[in-house]
Amino acid sequence: MSRHSKTPFYIATLMLIFLGIALAVLRNQSMGVPWLPGVQQPVWLVDARIDFQAWGDPVTVSLNVPDNAPGFATLSEQAASPGYGFAITNNKGDRRAEWTIREAEGPQTLYFKTRMIPTSATEAAETGTDAAPLPTQIFLEEPRATAALTLIEQAGSRSSSPTSLARELISQLNSPKPDQNTQLLLSDASKIDTLYQLLNYANTPARIAEGLVLEDARRAQSLQPYLQIFDGESWVTFNPRTGEQGVPENTLLWRQQSGSLLDVVGGSDSQIHFSILRQTIPALQVVRAEADANNLGALSLYQLPVEQQSMFRMLLLLPFGALVVCLMRIIVGIKTSGTFMPVLIAVAFVQTSLLPGLAAFISVVTLGLLMRGYLSSLNLLLVSRISTLIVLVIFITVGISVIGYQMGFATGMTVTFFPMIILAWTIERVSILWEEEGAHEVLVQGGGSLLVAVIAYLVMSSPLAEHLSFNFPELHLVVLGAILLLGQYTGYKLTELRRFSPVRKYL
Repeated sequence: MSRHSKTPFYIATLMLIFLGIALAVLRNQSMGVPWLPGVQQPVWLVDARIDFQAWGDPVTVSLNVPDNAPGFATLSEQAASPGYGFAITNNKGDRRAEWTIREAEGPQTLYFKTRMIPTSATEAAETGTDAAPLPTQIFLEEPRATAALTLIEQAGSRSSSPTSLARELISQLNSPKPDQNTQLLLSDASKIDTLYQLLNYANTPARIAEGLVLEDARRAQSLQPYLQIFDGESWVTFNPRTGEQGVPENTLLWRQQSGSLLDVVGGSDSQIHFSILRQTIPALQVVRAEADANNLGALSLYQLPVEQQSMFRMLLLLPFGALVVCLMRIIVGIKTSGTFMPVLIAVAFVQTSLLPGLAAFISVVTLGLLMRGYLSSLNLLLVSRISTLIVLVIFITVGISVIGYQMGFATGMTVTFFPMIILAWTIERVSILWEEEGAHEVLVQGGGSLLVAVIAYLVMSSPLAEHLSFNFPELHLVVLGAILLLGQYTGYKLTELRRFSPVRKYL
């Protein structure tokens, strides 16, 4: 075959490798699947405690809970409320946790717990909306109305957009030397309420959000107010105390809608406090929890039943074993008894452990060879001889299993994993090889098979191989491409280089 005719093959193989790597990178970026096993994901545990005094009447408690909080994703939510009914409702974006009970009296305590996962910084910049909101109608009496118009005109002359207008107003209200108009407006309202009134009065949709600063092991925390304005496309958050745009780092916007934070019907003296704790969990646990909501979730093996997942965890290790066999046979030049037998042996070692697997395999093959020698003296036909070996191998397996169990070893698990027909055929091939080539060739190929199986076992049993094969199944396209490229190698094997060692004397 000419070199030019191999060009399409190399192009297709390289495209196969590129496709596998690209899909793996996409899975990492889209689903957050880590490249390495054991990676931990930080998680914030936020506990909201509600205390109130019940009157002895039916009680309904409604708490606003996070909904699409920028910079965070909800991992789990639960309530601790003995005797209360609990549900989470969502009314036009106003997501609330609701407790109900037919009758309650005296001090009451309710808990709402949520686990939040930090997301990318770009998601924390702003929150979207489906429809452009209208500004809230604000009515101001004189002289507050004149003072508000004066501040709006001053800020408007130095701004060109809703966001710049908000920054200018925040700067004016935070001025160390406020003018008379600013002092008048702040005399009857807080800074955040004044900003809310001024922006809506200037026909700029604005609302007050409440955020929680996340610090590890903090108790009895309260929400801090934040200003959000609509810039024509999305809601943009400002810190009214500093004027900084965007949600501060490690700040969870608990409430973003205009509704109340807490409503209690049938009680009084309600209070709410927050406790915060930082935890770490395996990143794969987060991936499993978010697999349904992710675009690539349908292609994830986590969607399969647990029983099938266990099967594929082992099955997807086989390509790595096949790659090891190709490397050892094509590049190194080690002889093996068959092509796939070392991979099957390695799979059995992965299921149990190396030393018991080696002992079981050598025992079965050795006993099988002894029996094969006797069968050979009977001059049986090939089909009958193989069938007899299968039955004998089963008896040998049962015997080793019983003896191993009595001695306290789980040897039977190792042996029964080996395909009986493959074992019987291997015994037959080794026996024929012994007769035709001699004991030396049997030791070479048998030892080579065990050596390749041990190397494949070490590769397949590594945590990295198990992690990549199951969580990034598209990487098997890369393995396939590597095997195809190895199939084009026609150079010298490493074991053949010793033939040229005498040449070194003359160089």
